Amino acid sequence: MPIKAARVYHDGKLVRELGADEAIPEDCDEGDFFWLGLYEPTPGELAAIAKRFGLHPLAVEDALKANQLPKVEAYGDQLFVITRTANLDGDTIQPGETAFFLGPHFFVSVRHGSARTHTDVRARLETLPAKLAHGPDYVLYAILDFIVDGYFPVIDAIEDRLLLVEDSVMDTPLDAAEIRHLYAQRHEIIRFQRFVGMMKEVANSLATDDDLPNIDAAVRPFFRDIWDHVQRAEFRLSGLRDIAASVIETNGMLEQQRQGVITRQLAAWAAILAVPTAIAGIYGMNFEHMPELGWTFGYPLIVGAMATICAGLYWRFKSIGWL
Repeated sequence: MPIKAARVYHDGKLVRELGADEAIPEDCDEGDFFWLGLYEPTPGELAAIAKRFGLHPLAVEDALKANQLPKVEAYGDQLFVITRTANLDGDTIQPGETAFFLGPHFFVSVRHGSARTHTDVRARLETLPAKLAHGPDYVLYAILDFIVDGYFPVIDAIEDRLLLVEDSVMDTPLDAAEIRHLYAQRHEIIRFQRFVGMMKEVANSLATDDDLPNIDAAVRPFFRDIWDHVQRAEFRLSGLRDIAASVIETNGMLEQQRQGVITRQLAAWAAILAVPTAIAGIYGMNFEHMPELGWTFGYPLIVGAMATICAGLYWRFKSIGWL
């Protein structure tokens, strides 16, 4: 059984931790609730938990798929929430999924793909029995806060890399591999932003929907704080999309500018070289009656004229920035 945590609480205080092979008690007193943490359970393993707590089969099916988008659904007196986690693996954002089942006396989490466990959250809440006494809804808030806070290190790392590329592109043009990598990075940001936006809808629903079961009015304001954090994450991701697009656009403009400079230089040198080429071409046509051919100063005059014209053209092109 992939149980990472199985604990019983009463009025916010830990009563006991269930052993790996210990059956989950069928009965509970007022003020009791169970906290079960599962990691990538098999269908059979989750079916046993579903039978114990009477979980809805559609919710159980979604929790097993591990490819769902964030959402909130009510099944009778139970609440089902799906969230998405994010972990940066190299330059790739690896999304994970965590599903939550909330009942009047239980909180079950089903984690897929996320490398961040809920151990620290659990330990912190156990030092705050007055908060934990709120029950499963406050546990949901604490873990959602933990998940959303995990977005920001990923965003910070991506932002640092994009800013380095943005600074370097002014001096060194991006090659084809770097441009493809930048497009892939932008795609990752768009995908990340999409499920972050849906997480904002989840937080808003938990904060404002009075019809959701097992969410007390006293806990709803905490979910508004989650909404605010997700909104900031979404805003920063929008900025990263703009930076990536700006880098690609700037690189294209700078490349065009560099090509324009080279084109002007080639055109200037072609114009300069055209003068001696044209004059030499005329004298290479071997006409018999060209008066200056018999003139003593004909050769140095023509060479001097070519040099003067070429120098004049060079000065002109240099003055207008073509050379």
